Amino acid sequence: MLYYLFRFLEVYNIPGAHIWSYISFRSLLALILSLVISAWFGEKFIKWMKRRNISETARDVSIDPFGVEKKGVPTMGGVIIMVAILVPVLLLGRMRNTYLILMIITTVWLGFLGFLDDYIKIFRKKKDGLKGKYKIVGQVSIGFIVGLVLWLSPDAVVRENISIPQQNQEVVIKHKTEPVKSLKTTIPFIKNHNLNYSDIMSFCGKHKVAAGWILFVIMTIIVVTAVSNGANLNDGMDGMCAGNSAIIGVALVILAYVSAHIGYAAYFDIMYIPGSQELVVFLAAFIGAMIGFLWYNAYPAQVFMGDTGSLMIGGIIGVCAVIIHKELLLPILCGIFFIESLSVIIQTQWFKLMKKKGKRVRVFRATPIHDTFRRLDSQLDATSTYILKGWPHRPFHESKITIRFWITTIILAALTIITLKIR
Repeated sequence: MLYYLFRFLEVYNIPGAHIWSYISFRSLLALILSLVISAWFGEKFIKWMKRRNISETARDVSIDPFGVEKKGVPTMGGVIIMVAILVPVLLLGRMRNTYLILMIITTVWLGFLGFLDDYIKIFRKKKDGLKGKYKIVGQVSIGFIVGLVLWLSPDAVVRENISIPQQNQEVVIKHKTEPVKSLKTTIPFIKNHNLNYSDIMSFCGKHKVAAGWILFVIMTIIVVTAVSNGANLNDGMDGMCAGNSAIIGVALVILAYVSAHIGYAAYFDIMYIPGSQELVVFLAAFIGAMIGFLWYNAYPAQVFMGDTGSLMIGGIIGVCAVIIHKELLLPILCGIFFIESLSVIIQTQWFKLMKKKGKRVRVFRATPIHDTFRRLDSQLDATSTYILKGWPHRPFHESKITIRFWITTIILAALTIITLKIR
């Protein structure tokens, strides 16, 4: 809203009004505003929740070798994150931008889905919260909507990058003049690193473009669902998910910025995506909200984000990556989320397979994988056999595990950015 107000004032030559046209100014303002809102509103929210004795069921002290029991800690902290993102975006963003609208819808949609899950856990006293199938339906639905809009919207276009050989054997990167609907996406470590979904569906003959878009929508659904669930599983220690998400947000804001700048897009030999600069504003607010939330969520946590926050955070990351055609970089960038999800899948499937053979065999001490690092041998199920029982050799404090996961994510984020030049 403020963007349009100051652009209107710019017509009348009001001093300073033109500065609102700069994406860097609006992005940094969004970051500062979201950080302040999350810190200020977070304090109010925590006090309000405590007065009404609204808190999560105490975390299981048996899995913590240091005996830290967390009672009376308010949950649903994702509400803080949602408010801290939406207020700056609504004030500073260009609300006619299709990509920004999709990000807002994703934030509200998955935030509400997570809120329902937390509400059922707290007020209905159901430990498992919202049934898993309803969560999946909600995640698949928003993935389908995003994929369909990117398919059908005339505003969701790109200017594809092309390589022009020169006489001195150098190659100059240019972008096509006309923006087009594109099924291309960036793949890491490959020269001329664009993968076309329609090429994958070339066996469909003359219908390969339509089949490619269907594949794109399916891919969007998979990405949004997978990253959302990965973030949800990563939310098990104080500051873990918020810190990792802030780091991932920094990498995404860099990718969005270079995708929205024709000069940098040419330098990195990636597609130029007109309009994606508004994602920079959104992601700046996202980063500020994460950092502000850490003020209260860092160990020892004064508030948990709950599914209200974790499902929403994962969805935001997934949708943003799809919009800027960088979804195939997510296994690297969100490597921690991927490993958390993979550990749960391996643990459950291996246990089921062995159970059919009359054996109780588990791979890890506990899953998601971060719980393995704080579980003592004496806390393991005596009736089960553990393949990795001796790993790690000793338990670690929660804060040490969290910081080491942050460091890992920083390395993965840096590697993700580097893939733009390593081909």
